[in-house]
Amino acid sequence: DPDKKTEVVLLACGSFNPITNVHLRLFELAKDYLHETGKYKVIKGIISPVGDAYKKKGLISASHRVTMAKLATKSSDWVEVDDWESSQSEWLETLKVLRYHHQKLQSPDATNSLQSVTPLTKPGRKRKQEPNRHEPVKKKSQSPDVKSVPQVKLLCGSDMLESFGIPNLWKLEDITEIVENHGLVCIIRAGNNVQKFIYESDILWRHKNNIHLVEDWVTNDISSTKIRRALRRGQSIRYLVPDVVQAYIEKNNLYSPESEDRNAGVVLAPLQKHTSDSKN
Repeated sequence: DPDKKTEVVLLACGSFNPITNVHLRLFELAKDYLHETGKYKVIKGIISPVGDAYKKKGLISASHRVTMAKLATKSSDWVEVDDWESSQSEWLETLKVLRYHHQKLQSPDATNSLQSVTPLTKPGRKRKQEPNRHEPVKKKSQSPDVKSVPQVKLLCGSDMLESFGIPNLWKLEDITEIVENHGLVCIIRAGNNVQKFIYESDILWRHKNNIHLVEDWVTNDISSTKIRRALRRGQSIRYLVPDVVQAYIEKNNLYSPESEDRNAGVVLAPLQKHTSDSKN
């Protein structure tokens, strides 16, 4: 029964500096995997490039990174780019971006302020309805026909999952909420030892049913770092990124030794934030 399937929106956060064919490939792999379980229907993919306030070394301006991602996804009928995260003046935790998109799916109008994102659950609400016993029962009997809000799952590579282990990069409670309330779809290389990493983390182990590990058997070792290196050396990046992205990079002369030095010596925003949090 197709109606029983859980609808899923896949959200990929990252630098996309620049977007590559491998970034796009992650979406296809994840969608195939989730459909093959028979439990999910992937309705949308969202690429959310990080804002400039992330302060990563070599990070070029968000407007260029968003434009390249939009060019790269123009030919896709289900993956799109969202620039909400990148247009914020401050760096945002990934969890807040997940919450925002979850909220947006619930109420497409109430997405103008980040304030509307925070209270996902209003604790006192259910109790007040107690005296009127009929309503909750009625709701229950309806629930099979009513399509629930799609789940927003975080799509990532094994490097992001393993970055959960880097001190001060992630807040423990954020990791917990991500795997508990949303879920991860993690694309891993054949032979990668992500299982061991999950085994060694109590939080990840407790929620391992919400972490989907997708083995990528057609491996491709393209990374944005290597693309930028090739560009600095005047080498071709054709067939590593979509043609439209390559053309845009050349036209705007985007990557150079100078752009690679941007934010050199600056501490990454999450490390700044969480290190100062733990001191306070």
